Amino acid sequence: MIKKTAYSMFGLALSTACAATVSAEMDRTHLPIPDLGFPASTVLDVRDATPPERFQVKAPNGAPNVLVVIVDDLGFAGTSAFGGPVPTETFDSIVGKGLKFNNFHTAAVSSPTRSALKSGRNHHDCNMGGIIETGTAFPGNTGAIPNDVAPLAEMLRLNGFSTAMFGKCHETAAWETSVSGPFFRWPTEQGFEKFYGFLGGETNQWAPFIYDGTHQVELPEDPDYHFLEDMTDQAVAWIKFQKAMTPDKPFFVYFAPGATHAPHHVPKEWIAKWKGKFYQGWDKLRQEILARQIQNGIVPKDTKLAPKPKAIPDWDTLSADQKKLYAHQFEVFAAFVDMTDHEIGRVIDAVKETGQLDNTLVFLIYGDNGTSAEGGANGMFSEMTYFNGVHEKVEDMLKVMDKWGGPETYPHMAAGWAVALDTPYKWTKQVASDPGGTKVGTAVFWPKRIKAKGELRTQFHHVVDVAPTILEAAGLPEPKTVNGVKQRPMDGTSMVYTFDDADAKDQHTTQYFEMVGNRAIYHDGWWARTIHRAPWESKPRRRLTEDVWELYDMGNDFSMVNDLSQKYPKKLAQMQKLFLEEAEKNHVLPIDDRLFERFNAELVGRPTLMGHRTSLTLAEGMTGMSENVFINIKNKSKTLTAEIEVPEDGGNGAIIVQGGRFGGWALYVLDGVPGYDYNFLGLQRFTVAAKNKLSPGKHTIKFDFAYDGGGLAKGGQGTLYVDGEKVAEGRIPHTQPMVFSADETADVGIDLATPVVESIGAERKSKFTGSIYKVTVETKDMKKAEKAEEHNARMAFAHKKAMAD
Repeated sequence: MIKKTAYSMFGLALSTACAATVSAEMDRTHLPIPDLGFPASTVLDVRDATPPERFQVKAPNGAPNVLVVIVDDLGFAGTSAFGGPVPTETFDSIVGKGLKFNNFHTAAVSSPTRSALKSGRNHHDCNMGGIIETGTAFPGNTGAIPNDVAPLAEMLRLNGFSTAMFGKCHETAAWETSVSGPFFRWPTEQGFEKFYGFLGGETNQWAPFIYDGTHQVELPEDPDYHFLEDMTDQAVAWIKFQKAMTPDKPFFVYFAPGATHAPHHVPKEWIAKWKGKFYQGWDKLRQEILARQIQNGIVPKDTKLAPKPKAIPDWDTLSADQKKLYAHQFEVFAAFVDMTDHEIGRVIDAVKETGQLDNTLVFLIYGDNGTSAEGGANGMFSEMTYFNGVHEKVEDMLKVMDKWGGPETYPHMAAGWAVALDTPYKWTKQVASDPGGTKVGTAVFWPKRIKAKGELRTQFHHVVDVAPTILEAAGLPEPKTVNGVKQRPMDGTSMVYTFDDADAKDQHTTQYFEMVGNRAIYHDGWWARTIHRAPWESKPRRRLTEDVWELYDMGNDFSMVNDLSQKYPKKLAQMQKLFLEEAEKNHVLPIDDRLFERFNAELVGRPTLMGHRTSLTLAEGMTGMSENVFINIKNKSKTLTAEIEVPEDGGNGAIIVQGGRFGGWALYVLDGVPGYDYNFLGLQRFTVAAKNKLSPGKHTIKFDFAYDGGGLAKGGQGTLYVDGEKVAEGRIPHTQPMVFSADETADVGIDLATPVVESIGAERKSKFTGSIYKVTVETKDMKKAEKAEEHNARMAFAHKKAMAD
């Protein structure tokens, strides 16, 4: 009995000690926090023993929930609080109850901004010198997030937070997005326990290709389906469920709509609200925005409007048709902004319904860069025309203007509107050397901690500051190791010091910027920069060593209209030297100003899943293969061979497809008749089909495409065979040279998302009614001379496109 009591006392003491250790002495600088060890028991009977305290890692007492919202492709003037033309009630409400930041910067394009935001490290240290699809072989630009820049979500998860991500993930290495993985750079292994969204730079809002975790999501048969509403429903449900199950466990939710990135897809009822609101044009709109910015105190009273880029025409010089088209393009975009802000409001309302909004730290970052000018001079009905060098004409777009924003479109707006929504600045998205490309409206809200309401903060900040801010707010240290890997220290500076003091001295004093040769350095209120290439220019303006640098005093020149480089040459030289020091330290060097070459993995040394393979054999059920992981059939000859079995009626449906409504190809059976269709950008369709139905039973269907050669986008002769017998042939006069789609996939036995062939349909309707045993895709391997010819053709294509734009 004495022995039993003594051991029980020891067990109680051990439990108390363990609890104290877990709650008070936990070392959070090395993650994951290891389980506590317990001595071996000497008690024979479990009835005589006292169990030790269960080991748990909990968030620090009082740690807030965290909601980070980042909108896509919306510039500094994208919200009404920041002078914009579209009332953004959600954003303005948070601004009114919290803080607004008018000097908050991004990395100027998607993947770099998002990787920096999620990690607290500069984007080149995340290997995101550009978007993932333009990765190279050089450190700083590979597109593969390294293990020594562990994401904030993983830090919070390992510290007792529930974590979830909804929407756009554009940070997974391009060659790692297939069923083969590896999955350690997918959201669910980057710290998010829940992921519902898409991989890539954009998605079709009406027919997205989305994942729940790592599993493809089957779209509902709902003609009114819209992804923005869907992802909001998912986020709202998760937040309520998480709080129902574990009300005391804080969450980290990252909500990243694909909106307002192209394609500008919006339901008609949202568009109707904006009819006739923008006939004044972009020049007048810029003036109106600046006046509101001054009135709202967002910019100093003496702020001047920076001049437009020379490529943007004056509105008054446009024809009546141009004005009509461009005004409607912006009506659709305004509707997209309106709808997006509304959906974000639903997420915040869900937090409010849990009763925990008071202790929720909310970041509303309305833009991952400036507004996009990638719509070029005229905008476009289908963005895929831009990527393939086809110039859309105003008269053609006017014919389909009433469909703009709907499922039959994949639209973008004219660049003049992008400049307007980046007011008071000159440049737009992609231009990392101008605040028009980097600065976005940002609001921070945390009622339990931030007592100021509606106040402005002018301190310089950057997306790398978000992660350290959240760690400080949660009472967590920056970890030294994560999952056994020593971590690169965060580059960001916590913004908490600004919460109580509007006049606090800036703590983020130096920041470099670089994107495809556009580069700048900020230091103590000064900004030195060079414009190396405009978004609509495919070639740099000059060599890197010959770039012309400018110098601005941001403290006295908010919109950067007074170049002081001639007045202070020594200061400029100091800033240029500082840029090179920061560039070397952050893996920016060597600077890569190539553009179209970087989309070709072979030219820049980026890994590809297919490598040098010229043959790929698939079977039924193998679906969801993006262009980054599928064998490249563009600008070359190909052969498709399918071994199938058809039912009594001859079968119906897709055998193998790639792409969708806005470009692609398909081998299929329609009402028992085999055929092949090439869909050229949704503008023209070429069919090679048999005349007779297939008999029931097994068949071998082969389609051979003999490419003409001689450069990009050429045509060729297509021949269709059934069981070795030629049954049809036809001419395909031209093909898409660069890309079929940003988010459509290659699929066997079904056509996911939008249909390549409208008569076959998509999703369930397109499922092949027979059996598909094997499909082989073969391409003719180009010889060295042909590869050189293709490279030269790509460069000529890029130059020709730039001239057309």
